[in-house]
Amino acid sequence: MKPALSRHRSTALLAAWERTVRRDGAERAGVEAVSGKSWTFRELDQRARDWRAAWAGTGGLQGRQVLFALPNGIEWLALFLALVRSGAVAVPLDPGEPIDAQRRLARELRAAFWWDGKRLCPVDGPPRRFRDPEVCLIKLTSGTTGRPRPLAFTGGQMIADARQVTSTMGLSRRDLNLALVPLGHSYGLGNLTLPLVVQGIPLVVGSAPLPHAIADDLSRWRPTVLPSVPAVFRALAGADVPPSAFASLRRAISAGAPLPPEVARDFELRFGRRLHSFYGSSETGGIAYDVTGAATLAGGVGRALRGVTILSRPGQRIQVCSAAVFTHGNRSRRGRFGCWSPPDRADIGVRGEIVLLGRRGSVVKIAGRRVNLGDVAARLRRLDGVRDVWVGTDGAAEPSLGAALATDRTAAEVRRELLADTAAWRIPKRLALLREFPVTARGKIDPRALRERVFGPG
Repeated sequence: MKPALSRHRSTALLAAWERTVRRDGAERAGVEAVSGKSWTFRELDQRARDWRAAWAGTGGLQGRQVLFALPNGIEWLALFLALVRSGAVAVPLDPGEPIDAQRRLARELRAAFWWDGKRLCPVDGPPRRFRDPEVCLIKLTSGTTGRPRPLAFTGGQMIADARQVTSTMGLSRRDLNLALVPLGHSYGLGNLTLPLVVQGIPLVVGSAPLPHAIADDLSRWRPTVLPSVPAVFRALAGADVPPSAFASLRRAISAGAPLPPEVARDFELRFGRRLHSFYGSSETGGIAYDVTGAATLAGGVGRALRGVTILSRPGQRIQVCSAAVFTHGNRSRRGRFGCWSPPDRADIGVRGEIVLLGRRGSVVKIAGRRVNLGDVAARLRRLDGVRDVWVGTDGAAEPSLGAALATDRTAAEVRRELLADTAAWRIPKRLALLREFPVTARGKIDPRALRERVFGPG
């Protein structure tokens, strides 16, 4: 009998990839829009094997974390698959993560190595080794405290997420994804990376998340599915790009942040294509999807994905249970599946339709009165012409309430409307009115940048 450490780890994911290569080896796995370089599944697998062979002198990666930050492309996919083949636990980072931050994260996570762009670099200190042979990936949450929280996932959980997403959305090997969101983000993993690895759904790596670049990629490569974020769809709807460029597109999917209904309406009017809201989290993978696009036009996010159970909880909370929810370090269970309650407030309709009501707000004391930030945000969202909202306090001993609004209205107009039905102490004293909210590399709203716009630096 072989010793335990000689076994392949992440066996479910590796087996799924090898099935894909056997079946689709000569088919095109993807293309890089900038260079025009394409590669087959067999070529991608060989590139991964080459990387694995180059690491022969590292002393073994099985069960050990390896951090890497690369832009979308063949090298990202090859490196990820090489880590899967090596039995390592991959920790993908945002492509723009500074080198010093990568080193710091590697030490904090007790990783064995981090990728410097050319080679695996050892990390100081004893590395953590995961005993479960199926643990193959760490997702890092955005971390409201500034300290990202690591979430360990098994190959089976990642495969489940990909299958739940693709079966609900009706995606198959005949489709072609346009990859604009980062391949290592939870959204990109479930909608781009794992569908390619597990089911052989090819992708084209987009040249840039800018309207004219997207239109050019659509015209040249004719992808059928575009998963992206609200900021990109808003920019497309307002840009001077030809509707004919969207002729091949049969699914335009918006996730990563709430999608304002007016953006969905503008996009459909402009391009004759509906947007489909998709809702998920790092802990759960995909949660809900709007199959028809009708819920998106009304501000909803559709119904639970196939294989996902959504339970209503007190305080407008939900609990998500499925085979894709992480279980390592998660005490919540429903049968053999993990469960997780996202920090969002939500309303579930009689037919299972989900409408998000904003994040669960923390309660703060301002001038002796308790103020729920979630309630303040909900009131601001009801203002005419407001596309997005951020609410916070300045953190002082006597905190001051502030908010940023994505709107074309003036501060005087906003305050006048609020005073008609809102107590003065619940109206933010500091208002920053922006046409668009700043976003991170993952396409999510950047709370740090918004805080600076509202309260100033420091």
